[in-house]
Amino acid sequence: MSRHPDPYRDVDAQADPAQFVKALELRGRDAHHARLRHRFLRFIPVRAGDRVLEAGCGTGVIVRDLAAMVGRRGRVVGVDRSRTVITAARRLCRGATGATPVTLRVADGARLPFPDAAFDIALAVTVVLHVADPLAFVKELTRITRASGRVAVQDQDFGTVAVTHPNPALTDRILAGVAARIYEEPYSGRRLPGLLRAAGLDSVRLLTDVHQDTTLEPFTKGFLERRAENAVRFGIVNATVAQGWLDGFTRLVAAGAFVFTMNYYGAVGRKPR
Repeated sequence: MSRHPDPYRDVDAQADPAQFVKALELRGRDAHHARLRHRFLRFIPVRAGDRVLEAGCGTGVIVRDLAAMVGRRGRVVGVDRSRTVITAARRLCRGATGATPVTLRVADGARLPFPDAAFDIALAVTVVLHVADPLAFVKELTRITRASGRVAVQDQDFGTVAVTHPNPALTDRILAGVAARIYEEPYSGRRLPGLLRAAGLDSVRLLTDVHQDTTLEPFTKGFLERRAENAVRFGIVNATVAQGWLDGFTRLVAAGAFVFTMNYYGAVGRKPR
């Protein structure tokens, strides 16, 4: 079993890896997240005929988007460390990527099995947060990108979560406490432009977007439930307090007073000639 508190560091070592497949696909179907990723892919931009590498591709949600954008003249490669999610990605992408050449394989984003300058674009979406050495990771994405090609990273920032609750002090304690114990850098989103520049990229651009939910949709509900579960696991609160905290959100939804927002930051840089 993985001993790191961030389960995405080693999905295959978890007690139920299949739950991560369900969670990734649930997020992929969320309308707000679909808007966020589509806007980011256009911001990069991804064009017809591009050769694109996605590191940390998960179940292939974005691979499917990319295939539609690059078309049959392009190429999409997705890699992930988890055999569980790559197996799921192969199944879910089968028949969903049209005539676009798509390759999915198990590989570590810090040691990509591709030659220098093999791709026009290398990207990673909601991955940097989970990486042990973000700068080394971005440098590896840069290595496999051609001169004048683009490296793009998008991440959420847990320092920007805003959610209504009858007990805001308890909410802050749970959200900040859990994020600090799981992630080495919970505020990764705001760090992305500096990270790209440190990796030697230029012409760095930033897109800031917001995930918003006012009805406690399935993705948000799952996010808050996992925060409550981890708050108990880390000894921040007991199980009774955690359940009472979750019940507070339910009451707000019934009153039409629920608000949940979190910033997403997308940074794109160009590899110098």
